[in-house]
Amino acid sequence: MTKTNERLTYDNKVVLAPMVRVGTLPMRLLALDYGADIVYSEELIDWKFMRSVRRVNDVLGTVDFIDKSDGTVVFRTCDKEKDRVVMQLGTCDPQRALEVAKMVENDVAGIDINMGCPKEFSLKGGMGAALLKQPEKAKAILTTLIQNVKIPITCKIRVLPDTDATVNLVIELVSTGISAIAVHGRTKNERPQHQNRNETIKKIAESVSIPVIANGGSREIEKYSDIDKFRKECGCTSVMLARVAQGNCSIFSSRGLKPLDDVIIDYLKYAVDYDNAPSNTKYCVQNMLKELQETPRGKKFLECQTLEQICAIWNMGNYCRQKQLEYQSKGNFGRREVTPDMFNPNPKRLKIDVDDDVIEMQCAFIRASYIQDAELPKTKLIAWCGKNKLKAPVYQTINEDKLFRSIAIVDGKKYSSTFWEKNKRFAEQGAALVCLTSLGLVDTNTLVESGSILR
Repeated sequence: MTKTNERLTYDNKVVLAPMVRVGTLPMRLLALDYGADIVYSEELIDWKFMRSVRRVNDVLGTVDFIDKSDGTVVFRTCDKEKDRVVMQLGTCDPQRALEVAKMVENDVAGIDINMGCPKEFSLKGGMGAALLKQPEKAKAILTTLIQNVKIPITCKIRVLPDTDATVNLVIELVSTGISAIAVHGRTKNERPQHQNRNETIKKIAESVSIPVIANGGSREIEKYSDIDKFRKECGCTSVMLARVAQGNCSIFSSRGLKPLDDVIIDYLKYAVDYDNAPSNTKYCVQNMLKELQETPRGKKFLECQTLEQICAIWNMGNYCRQKQLEYQSKGNFGRREVTPDMFNPNPKRLKIDVDDDVIEMQCAFIRASYIQDAELPKTKLIAWCGKNKLKAPVYQTINEDKLFRSIAIVDGKKYSSTFWEKNKRFAEQGAALVCLTSLGLVDTNTLVESGSILR
């Protein structure tokens, strides 16, 4: 993916905020369609990004950063957003931040350092709002990036309890040469029910010469015209939206809010087109539905486990099915099709080879498909063995490069899934599921519907 020569600017912009699990590619593209000028990714942690590998996905038309340990997509982007997407990075170390920045600088328009996340995970790791108490470290991270990376560098902070202290901190951060700063008008201990400190943001904007992006106004913003009102109250030229956009992304549209069902359908089309993870898709739709999850349709949605099942609720099941078949025929691999040597340029021979007499299936264990522990494949298989007076199943597990594959031995026969799992427990459940399917104790059609067996 190549960038244009146009450099991203942050003045007079309406921005999609970085949101955990929400700021993935489908939501970012949807926000751009509706009128957002800039979109931020969800926060990506430096050490997790560093163990990823960059891959061009010709089938989807994307650039993917894939976790080498389990095949999950750490970050996915595409041409449609390349000049307007900002990757937000969670870090507490200048050199790690730089390593990640160099990995991604040709694929995004800017990099933002998270200095506002109040979650315990970030604080304990010295990231997020913890950097507000370590201005020298914060400045070192920003300076290192600005001196070595060709795209704009910004940061996002929360205000401190004291206004003057906040202004002084911002002046220090701005001195590094950052292109803009986003300010959430609540302290790290305050939550959405607390009033946003718009006056503090205004004083910050009056004290620096770079664009200040006002954030935290979702309580005050119900329609498009409220964005400009919030902008003026904060004395800023740019506004960043989070929760209100999460609920209905068409808040960015000057033509007014679209019906929620239309927004969900627009979102699901992007989720299908870019092969978004079903769990992430479901999470995003849940945040749109809110209390509507308690309606009959909402409850039916909550039972969904696959992308096709989710799409079927909004009459998009056939579209999803056809797209998935198209992608599979073109060789687009899912996480479960990752093998230990996929990212190794010099693949080594596995320590344990699967015997020729093993009964194999492409059958994945999906934990969310089993509500009761008694329904788990291993539990059902043990019960079946007991009923038939057979010895309990024995499992042999192969562990290569943090991926696992198990063989279940039952009544002298061996069963295994061809998929590699992220942990030993899931690998054993997958092997047990193959055994149950081979014995006719599990309906194959049910597994296809749940996504355990790929078409």
